[in-house]
Amino acid sequence: MAAELCLLLLLFCGSTISEVQPIYKPPPGTLDFGFVPAKTYDTGAYHEPGPIGILFKIVHAFLYLVQPNSFPQDLIRKLAQQKFGNTQGDYQKAIYYEIGFIVSAALGLLFILLLPLVGLCFCMCRCCDNCGGEMHQRQKKNADCQRSCFATFLFVASLIISVGVLCAYAANQHLTNQVRGAKKLVNSNFKDLKIFLNDTPAQIDYLVSQYNTTKDKALSDLNNVGPLLGSRVQEQLGKEVRPALDAALTMAGAIRETKEALENVSVSVEVLQEGTERLHANLSDVKVHLSNTLNDSACSAAQAASTCNIIRNSLNQLNINANFSGLPGVSSQLAKVNDVLKIDLSSLVQKGYAAFNDTPDLVVNQTRNILSDIKNVLESIGSNITTFTKTLPVQKILADLTIYLTQSEAYVQDYFPVVEQYDFYRWLGCLILCCMVVLILVFYYLGLLCGTCGYDKHASPTTRGCISNTGGNFLMAGVGFSFLFSWVLMIVVALTFVTGGNVEKLVCEPFEDKTLFKVLDTPYLLNQHWKNYLSGILFKNPNINLTFEKVYSDCKENKGIYTSLHLEHLFNINEFLNISMYTEDVALKIEHIQINLSKIILLDEIGKENLLNFSSSGIEGINFAAYLTEINKSVTKVDLLSFANDLEARADQLPKGALENALKGHANNIRMIHNQQVVPLEQAMSTLNQSIRLLKRTSSELMVKVKNVISAVNAAQLLINNNASQVIVQETKKYMDTIVGYFEQYIEWVKESIAMEVAACKPIANVIDTAVDIFLCSYITDSVNTFWFGLGGSSIFLIPAIIFAVKLSKYYRRMDTEDVYDDTENGNNGYHKEHLYGIHNPVFTR
Repeated sequence: MAAELCLLLLLFCGSTISEVQPIYKPPPGTLDFGFVPAKTYDTGAYHEPGPIGILFKIVHAFLYLVQPNSFPQDLIRKLAQQKFGNTQGDYQKAIYYEIGFIVSAALGLLFILLLPLVGLCFCMCRCCDNCGGEMHQRQKKNADCQRSCFATFLFVASLIISVGVLCAYAANQHLTNQVRGAKKLVNSNFKDLKIFLNDTPAQIDYLVSQYNTTKDKALSDLNNVGPLLGSRVQEQLGKEVRPALDAALTMAGAIRETKEALENVSVSVEVLQEGTERLHANLSDVKVHLSNTLNDSACSAAQAASTCNIIRNSLNQLNINANFSGLPGVSSQLAKVNDVLKIDLSSLVQKGYAAFNDTPDLVVNQTRNILSDIKNVLESIGSNITTFTKTLPVQKILADLTIYLTQSEAYVQDYFPVVEQYDFYRWLGCLILCCMVVLILVFYYLGLLCGTCGYDKHASPTTRGCISNTGGNFLMAGVGFSFLFSWVLMIVVALTFVTGGNVEKLVCEPFEDKTLFKVLDTPYLLNQHWKNYLSGILFKNPNINLTFEKVYSDCKENKGIYTSLHLEHLFNINEFLNISMYTEDVALKIEHIQINLSKIILLDEIGKENLLNFSSSGIEGINFAAYLTEINKSVTKVDLLSFANDLEARADQLPKGALENALKGHANNIRMIHNQQVVPLEQAMSTLNQSIRLLKRTSSELMVKVKNVISAVNAAQLLINNNASQVIVQETKKYMDTIVGYFEQYIEWVKESIAMEVAACKPIANVIDTAVDIFLCSYITDSVNTFWFGLGGSSIFLIPAIIFAVKLSKYYRRMDTEDVYDDTENGNNGYHKEHLYGIHNPVFTR
């Protein structure tokens, strides 16, 4: 069944994985395939024993003292290969490894043999009034001290035995509780296995369905071939085309600006010529009138003569400075520029822009048939994947596996009552063993209680009370049962010790550190003809490096079963469906895309001729120096406002009268001339200055500039007509790699999903952990080891308890005879045998 599931996953992998090795890998847009649907497994393959875990750790430490040697890998390998004993050293190594268990078992066997024998001898000895069987006690001065010591030692030994039996009982009960609760853990494992089987088809369907995400993205890019491929081509060509068109458009703007500047020059020169003539006439009139005023008799007076002379000498400053009448005209240049502007160069350039911006539409129109074929290929890929996955025997394999799993679960469920029944028998047997020890402890504790409470230190040994005597009898009863039960207890301890200890050292510890897997992975171990047993079972090819340890570790990490079992060795996935064949077909169709951009005209011959006409318009022949010379001059030789203010100030120096008033009137007249005539002339000169400088800049190397523009346009046109194919091929390749990149993303995602998410084999590792780590080691072995540890400790401490109980009972039981104490002067040191003096126990002589 497992092999069938592996076959199912491999067939699916063959339908999705391919190896495409493109020459160029651009970073395509990242596709979001979402998350593979996966349910959470319920089983937590970890056991926390609780408070009893402290006892488990103590037992582990004790076992380490008994057996500190490392796992005997070589011996286990030879044993598995039936080669153990071929050399004499094998037995020595085995004995050396098991020396701790051998010695301990030998001591236990000695205990089993000697203690019943010693008990028998002790019983016979007491029957002969020896070994403390004689009901006579010698009186000693330190009797109280001995009694107290024996009682204390017995009590301590009893406490230790009690702790041991409690440990044994706790381990016994813990094992029973875990067995009763194991059904839930087993059901959880079966539930996870069912999830593992039922969830796999949905995961496979999800992987297949996500091909639509890839296809939709590819179709989206194909439907947007204009904005994508066309814009890329346009962007690459635009690095030369757009600067050329921008230069032509700039030149068109320069033509308009030149016309405006020529018009401004023509108008400004005319305004300046007329204005300076009128200003010259007005200033001449002002000088005549001022001269007449200064010829007045009032200026002959001593107070006004010097002032009038100063004013008379400054009249020559009232004259124009700039002469615009001699400047050449620009009418011929203006006429030529107007002829140039009869053709709208800007409109021609805008047509070039529009034609170039239609590149995406040209790409769409010229690739319509090829893109239709590519879309059909994409649809066929999806259909083939869907058709192929439907032909896989998914349902049959899953149904068979489900039936097998259901039968296994039913078998386990039916077997559980039997396990619980046998566990009850085991629990009852262990409880009986614990009760044996408890019975002995009851006699010892009752003996200590009755003996201690009923003891009267003033009473002689023959007159001791009933309670004290009963305590001594309880102690001897405990001794008797100790001899009867101890060897039985030690038999159980020895057997469970040897079995549980070796299971812990040879199975549990190597399983935990994975040494056991290394042994299982030994070449030719489980099959002398197979190097790797697992790959031989699954693939019938033992040379594939597939190990138990690697499979377990991968499943422990919840990787996919495809990765864990290396199922790629079972089939050649390219034989089922090779997507690279389709992607190559797509790539070839995209490479055959032919895009013709020769219909794009950036600037026709009319536009180029228009540029040449502008360059020969004659603006470079304008005498810019003559213009700038006059422009740099002031309108008048003197600032009329300053002259008027000075004239008014000098008039204030004259005596009050008609002369002063007349001079102030002339000053006001000069200000009016400045405001009405000089200021407009200055504005016209500023306009003329700007226009002349603009024309000078434009005319500077105008022919070279125009030729450069035309050359750039021609070069861009040549690129479009002849060399655009290289750009188109380059960008088409990038576009193709982007489309193919989507499939590669899908393939890589499928690979990763199959490796890590599809059919994640965590339940398989959980089953192994549940069977070995939890059931065998944590539930059974730890409990059994703790049981023999507690019961064995109790059995061993029965020996000192027997000794102390026998010694102590002598101080509690009523004696038949006793020593009599007399005065020392009788010469007998105060102690006499009763039978020598005839003093009998009054109780027994009545």
